[in-house]
Amino acid sequence: MIDRQAKAPRPLDGWRVLVPRGGPWGDSVAANLRAKGAAPVIAPLINFAPTDDAETLASALAELAAGAFDWLTVTSATTVDVLSSHRAVIPTETHVAAVGETTAAALTAAGYRVDIVPHEDNSARGLLEEWTQATAGAFPLKVLTLRSEIAKPLLSEGLRRIGHDVRSVVAYRTIGVPVSEQVTADVASGRINAVLVTSGSVAEQVQLQLGPLPQGTLVVCIGPQTARDARAYGLEVDAVADDRTAESLIDALVRQADSLV
Repeated sequence: MIDRQAKAPRPLDGWRVLVPRGGPWGDSVAANLRAKGAAPVIAPLINFAPTDDAETLASALAELAAGAFDWLTVTSATTVDVLSSHRAVIPTETHVAAVGETTAAALTAAGYRVDIVPHEDNSARGLLEEWTQATAGAFPLKVLTLRSEIAKPLLSEGLRRIGHDVRSVVAYRTIGVPVSEQVTADVASGRINAVLVTSGSVAEQVQLQLGPLPQGTLVVCIGPQTARDARAYGLEVDAVADDRTAESLIDALVRQADSLV
């Protein structure tokens, strides 16, 4: 007789997974992990601080509001927070490019429109690859790029290389956040089965604060660039998400967990 009350095992039953960001993103990821049977451990490894050059940022945003730029590029949801906190105005004649769906969603939620999101690779590299076709070959364009202090200038340099007039401005700084002694001990003892890595700066903090990770602790990265950064910091990457989304990141973990059964 079939026991219809018995529940099918979930793909991550028994897994403890380190979630390296807090806030709404971390809460959402934790909820999705629990739905798959995992026990999430939220331990923010990075935080964001105002730029050291507030005057330059304010000047750039004033020029943006005045219509001085043809395009604005936004490379993270944190940059959207900066725009919102400064009550930045984006004129209707200024187009907006987001590096990925998460950033685009943050822009929309904040009341800004989005004109370009890469179709294939949700990253600065992907945006650069699709730029000319997406902008109908308009040339040269005056572009404002807002970025983190530690972000690689891939997009700015790429746009300059093809002849556009680019002003690159630091919108915020990324700083490390010390994790608790309990989290450090749990990772060192192998009680954390997997670590999610959402950016190069998170990868750096994983290695600095928690490395070297024990044999068997999975490292799952949100995209190819993050995976490259993680390897550069000395982490062994076990799985890479197909898309730069939280859902794809968890899917990559599930696939890797299934492969170990």
